[in-house]
Order: sequence, then structure tokens, then C-alpha cells
Amino acid sequence: MQTLNTIDPQLTEPQPTADLLTIAGRTFRSRLITGTGKYRNFTEMQASIDASGCEMVTVAVRRVQTNAPGHEGLAEAIDWQKIWMLPNTAGCQTAEEAIRVARLGREMAKLLGQEDNNFVKLEVIPDPRYLLPDPIGTLEAAEQLVKEGFAVLPYINADPLLAKRLEEVGCVTVMPLGSPIGSGQGLKNAANIQIIVENAQVPVVVDAGIGVPSEAAQAMELGAAALLINTAIAQAQHPVQMAAAMKLATEAGRLAYRAGRIPIKAYASASSPLTGIVGA
Repeated sequence: MQTLNTIDPQLTEPQPTADLLTIAGRTFRSRLITGTGKYRNFTEMQASIDASGCEMVTVAVRRVQTNAPGHEGLAEAIDWQKIWMLPNTAGCQTAEEAIRVARLGREMAKLLGQEDNNFVKLEVIPDPRYLLPDPIGTLEAAEQLVKEGFAVLPYINADPLLAKRLEEVGCVTVMPLGSPIGSGQGLKNAANIQIIVENAQVPVVVDAGIGVPSEAAQAMELGAAALLINTAIAQAQHPVQMAAAMKLATEAGRLAYRAGRIPIKAYASASSPLTGIVGA
């Protein structure tokens, strides 16, 4: 009889470390992407990035370019030999603005040593209160940026039709929001996200709204390929601990998705078999 220690490794499931995320031909071990904004200081940001295990962080190009508060010296605060930069077009209200800022972001990545980095997180957000992305402007900007050779990761509402359209024009991911940016409301759009996952041929990255690790795990259990989490980590009482918790939740949710959950049933189902029960 085999014991746990003598099971042939060839018969076991692949370990999660072999389950790599691939975006635009680039592979990542971590499925958690983090941000660089809203931290109290750079030391806390650096420690949180380390604790998260992430290999890609998003950077607001306009805020770095203008030395906005909290962004002075940001480009120099991260080891870009280890971390892949995801420039974003945060603060852009029109497609034209987003295209211009995306070009600046590509140049910024080159200056920091990432010569082949053509990634951009596309955000077109004219709404200052709820920060909801403009679907028309996003699609217009995506079409142009794809033509210019960018690997476009568009931030969108959880709209399955828009997600498919963006995929068709050449975006390398789609990034539906769970709920409004920084709200911590969790997955208010779970049903639509699941439809997007089921129909997408590119990685689906759930972006915005996740507040706690249980919500991160839930998003991964739906089949999301990755998560982008910033505020929930940066504004936590203890960001480094929260970053570590989000790392574990992302891994657990992904492993659970691959394992396959049991069907939901209307009635109870005994865990122990009913055969062989000793009669009264």
C-alpha cells in the first residue's frame, strides 16, 4: 500500500509554480499585479511589493512626469531589473490624451532599461466622481495603440460585449472592474466577470474594487487569470501584511479554480458512505 510519501510524483497534479501567466508573450510566476500609488511612503511601498511576490507594478505616467505628490522619485524607488513596469494612463479623460500618455509611458520604460516594454494599462476616465471608464474612448484609444505596436491592457466596466470587441481589435488582456476604483466594495459584477472569463481568449485581469483577500480569492475562483490590487494594500492599516495576504489569496483562488469546485446542490449530501452501516 502506498503512503503519501511514496506516491509517484508523475501521478500528481502539477504544482502551482508551473502555472505561469503569459501576457503578450511575456511570462510571470505571480498572478498578482500591484500599484505604486496611495502608499504613505516609499519604504512601505517597497516592502509591500516584496511581500506581494508580484513581478509587475503599474505606474501612473502623468503623475511621475509631473512629480505629483507621492510620485517624486518613484521611478528610481523600484528595481526595474526585477519588476516589469506597467505604465498606465490614469488621469486621461479622452482617447487622445490616453494615446499621448501611453507614448510617454513607453519612452519612460525605455529610459529605465526596459527597452522592449510596450505594455500599457489603458484608462480613459472622464467621470471624476465614480471613476468609471469610458467604453467608447477606451475602444478608440485601444485601436490606435494596437496599430502603434502597444500591448494594450484596457481597464473597462464588466461589459462582456466590450471585452470581446477589445479582444478582437488586438488587446492582450481585458481588465474588468470588480467595483469602482478604491471603493473596496468587492465583486459587484461577478456574474458579468464570469461571462467575460468564459468567452475570452486572452487573460482576464480583475482590476479595482477588491478590498480583502477573500474577494481576491473569489475573483480567481471565477477563472480570472490575474488581479490588479492597489488601494486595498496601500491603504490598509498594515500594508505589508495585507500584501502578503493578497499574495496567498491569489494563489489559493487560482489553485481552487484549477482543482474544480463541487457542484452546488439544493439538498444535503452525506460525506460518509451509507453502505456497510451496522444495523441497530
